[in-house]
Amino acid sequence: MLEPLRQGLPPLDPAAVSSAASCALPARFEAVREARQFTKRTLNQWDVGDRFDDVCLVVSELVTNALRHGLPSPQDGGTCISDPSQTPDQQHPPVRLHLMRWTERLVCAVRDPSQDSPLPRDTEDFSAESGRGLFLVDSFADSWGWHPLSGSLGGKVVWALFRLHTPAE
Repeated sequence: MLEPLRQGLPPLDPAAVSSAASCALPARFEAVREARQFTKRTLNQWDVGDRFDDVCLVVSELVTNALRHGLPSPQDGGTCISDPSQTPDQQHPPVRLHLMRWTERLVCAVRDPSQDSPLPRDTEDFSAESGRGLFLVDSFADSWGWHPLSGSLGGKVVWALFRLHTPAE
């Protein structure tokens, strides 16, 4: 399941993953809150408190971007993301959040069905209501990137890497 996520990540030994968790998120904006709650529960279980706020902020931004830009729009033959008359599975394939922990690193990865590149907006207006998501990801994560998925999964994965402090530090 995690192999496609590792294809675009910085070099990390896949055999050294100490913990991994994943959840499917429905195609509605309430999924951002659900992703934060899932992340908080998972990080508490893993005792990863030193980057807690940074990770939750980045997860929120990545999931928001996936919902806003990674799902088909009504003009593309999709259904409005907030249409309550349909279940999430009828609207769009779900967005998926993956959390993977190594001894000194944590990766948050969000998969969505779009092949489009996530590009930061070229804007100087930091007071704008939107458009700062990837700027925040870049500011709070130690590194981030994305890669397209191939095969039956399709779409892309956008990931953010966080360095964790070991008890000796």
